[in-house]
Amino acid sequence: MKIRHSDHRDTIDLDMTSMIDIVFQLLVFFIMTFKIVLPEGDFNIRMPLPANEAPAAPSELPTWNLRMTSNEEGVLTKLQLDSRVFEGDDRFATLHSHVRGMIDDSGGPGTASEQEVEINADFDLKYDYVMRAITALSGYLDNGQRHALIEKIRLTPPKEEP
Repeated sequence: MKIRHSDHRDTIDLDMTSMIDIVFQLLVFFIMTFKIVLPEGDFNIRMPLPANEAPAAPSELPTWNLRMTSNEEGVLTKLQLDSRVFEGDDRFATLHSHVRGMIDDSGGPGTASEQEVEINADFDLKYDYVMRAITALSGYLDNGQRHALIEKIRLTPPKEEP
């Protein structure tokens, strides 16, 4: 009986050339398909002017203040734009008509690009009412076409009552 010697070892040589080729092909593929994505959204940010420039003329249009008062359950009790109070079940429609009249978009789609509205809502007010106010202020649809009214709408931080 013949015994094989197990100490006979086969050497395995790895050819690294093909693996390096694949790595470089993948690297080139990812570099060629890389796309720089711009940030989403239209951010209307007012930046301060540089110190050496003359200050811009202040806006001639005063900011409209929309005050929204609620009761303890978060139901809207009072809707007031500056000094005018809107009451009733259709107060948001009345607010919308009032804003359209103030902007005067009767000749077509008007935009008060310089007009700014600040919404001051109570802490307990339900979110639905705020969204309805923003909808009444921001625009409307007519024949499937969107007409913008006021583009600058901001919210004051809600103040929780002690």
